[in-house]
Amino acid sequence: MVDNNAGYGSSYPPAGYGASGTYAGAGAAAPVSAQGMLFNQLQQMQQEIAQLRGTLEEQQNEIQRLKQESLERYQDLDKRLSGSAAGAAASQNSSAAGAINASGAPTSPAAGQAPVSNEPADPAKEKLFYEAAFDLIKAKDFDKASQAFAAFLRKYPNSQYAGNAQYWLGEVNLAKGDLQGAGQAFARVSQAYPSHAKVPDSLFKLADVEQRLGNSDKAKGILQQVIAQYPGSSAAQLAQRDLQRLP
Repeated sequence: MVDNNAGYGSSYPPAGYGASGTYAGAGAAAPVSAQGMLFNQLQQMQQEIAQLRGTLEEQQNEIQRLKQESLERYQDLDKRLSGSAAGAAASQNSSAAGAINASGAPTSPAAGQAPVSNEPADPAKEKLFYEAAFDLIKAKDFDKASQAFAAFLRKYPNSQYAGNAQYWLGEVNLAKGDLQGAGQAFARVSQAYPSHAKVPDSLFKLADVEQRLGNSDKAKGILQQVIAQYPGSSAAQLAQRDLQRLP
């Protein structure tokens, strides 16, 4: 008769097995190892989520900055393209709002307006020229930026970027401290590009120039014009705010 327990010694079940007969060796560490892995994965996920949140915040801030920069670019270029020619013909001693009548409405374009170029339209060249001028703004080289926008307007007066360039001309002049030139450039936006989307912004900026020059009555008239003619625009909201602050 064969002893089925032979070879296992005096103890049964063999060492490494529990009372129930299940193996209690290396398998016993498996649950602990799995928990450790899950914990490490959870920590890693939490770190990644924190990093993503930080990245998202940075991207949101960058998007907001780019939106603001695009808005300013759009406005300043409008002024630059139509205002540079008017500024060259206007006297530095004249009022910044000389192109605006007593009611605050823009008058007809000045006689010193830039001549129409006979050069055929070339959107690719116009875009490169426009962007080069705007790069000078970003570099804070306002003198050269003013010259570049003025040259752009003379060369491409009917460009799709002309309205924007005219607005930026006003902004550049304002940055230089040339209130007269800035006022003339901002006024030219509504004169040369009356249907342009940046007309409300240019008029608001013109009112700001008049306030700086101490012409509160003219500033009020222009702000009221913005509110009446462009209700619902951001410029109208800002105009309403400034109008309440004026004495």
